[in-house]
Amino acid sequence: MLAQADETWTIFEAAHLLNRAGFGGSPAEIKSFHALGRQKAVNSLVAPAEPLDAFPLPAWSVGDQALAAMRERRQPFRSNRKAMEGLSPEEAENVKREAIKKIQQERRQQALEGQGWWFRRILKTQAPLREKMTLFWHDHFATSIQKVNQPVFMMRQNELFRRSAFGSFKNLTHAILMDPAMVLYLDTQSSKKNMPNENFAREVMELFTLGEGNYTEQDVREAARAFTGYYLNQGEGKVSHDKRKWDPADKTIFGKTGPFAGKDVIDLIFGKKQAARFMAKKLWEFFVYEDPSEPALDALAESYQKADFQTGSLLREIFLSKEFYSEAAIRSQIKSPVQYLIELLKQLEITEPPVGFPVIAQQQLGQVLFMPPNVAGWDWGQAWINTNTLLTRYNLAGFLTKGAGDTDKSMMPERMKTPGMAPGSKRMGRGWDGPDYEKIAPRLLRENPTDLVDSLVFRFFQCPLPDKARKSFIEYAVTKKGAVFTDKETAELCHLMLSTPYYQLF
Repeated sequence: MLAQADETWTIFEAAHLLNRAGFGGSPAEIKSFHALGRQKAVNSLVAPAEPLDAFPLPAWSVGDQALAAMRERRQPFRSNRKAMEGLSPEEAENVKREAIKKIQQERRQQALEGQGWWFRRILKTQAPLREKMTLFWHDHFATSIQKVNQPVFMMRQNELFRRSAFGSFKNLTHAILMDPAMVLYLDTQSSKKNMPNENFAREVMELFTLGEGNYTEQDVREAARAFTGYYLNQGEGKVSHDKRKWDPADKTIFGKTGPFAGKDVIDLIFGKKQAARFMAKKLWEFFVYEDPSEPALDALAESYQKADFQTGSLLREIFLSKEFYSEAAIRSQIKSPVQYLIELLKQLEITEPPVGFPVIAQQQLGQVLFMPPNVAGWDWGQAWINTNTLLTRYNLAGFLTKGAGDTDKSMMPERMKTPGMAPGSKRMGRGWDGPDYEKIAPRLLRENPTDLVDSLVFRFFQCPLPDKARKSFIEYAVTKKGAVFTDKETAELCHLMLSTPYYQLF
């Protein structure tokens, strides 16, 4: 087990935990979180009181409507058959084409609704670590709506990740084998006896459980034979195993021989010590910092294996460890776009983002929910920042802090200047006047520029800044302070703070 943190528990440590194990919070939320104490704070994250169904799913993704959508995918022009009777082949083809076009439009709209639903849930949830782990699993078992092309399957997978947030990694891997979105994404249903497809067999070892160098090409080929026969019934939205299309002959995988099916391969994988080590390292790097020491990794892997791959148990150990609160860990990571956007909204106490803002901001910054770039997921860390994305972050912060009317249009992201370019952005930003600065910077606080700056430094950075940076903010506030420090000056000061390299770290 890792060395545990001592009894001291500073508000800065509380903020660090809330940032890493969630998506940050307002000063009031951080203070309430700190008041719990370290143990209770960690327990509130790993065992949240908020029910899984606290945010009702879009109607099209559940029950009869979901089934109807799945069946429609199989025969998009079925309802038009009578209308097609007596038509020429060309006319019939046009009817079919229009029916397909309508379904594609509906799916695009559903995809936007699903992305918006999840973003709002992340922003408003009282179970932030559960949503953070839902995002982690989405990146780990990456599938994209662009290929899956069935929003209902992506929403069901999202719910699977949420239910499995703190549960067994082994059980989740078994569930992913039978997940409709993953079956479509990795073409598992095209893998049949005598024509095995190696996609899932390779990725389940390389990306999902073991990592490169911990299996052989022969293991992949043999496992691909075991993963034959899995079939998606799109009318029912269920994956089943058709033994007629499965290769029942013996396979030799990791030195063991038998007539293995896919589920047997997953059991063989989790019989290897590397599975615990692989995921323990990935979770540590996601929540703490890169390249943990070998002793720390050994301790984490041992704990994970003893806990039968229960992820909540491992997370509790990480968040109670001394090293999680070390200088090497605090403010050492670059915020992902989703982290950046949610934190920014929380710190500005914006519960209802401007219309169209979440999806366009994600597109501009390079991380769109339900759309990882490939099966390896997103690249993290330094990959989030380049000249364009850094400038876009500054501009988005300016839009949120100053409002649509006061934002310099020449500095706005292109798609925010031309709202019609993105679906759902037709009214992007119209009527947005900025956050409520009476909450963020009450009038009495504005009388003293130093107090105002220190209050905003805690709000946005949750740690002391280098003296040079702090003094530059104070000097700016002093020069802006007239008879009254208005909302306009407050917005400009906030934007200045948010347009710094410091704000990109958490």
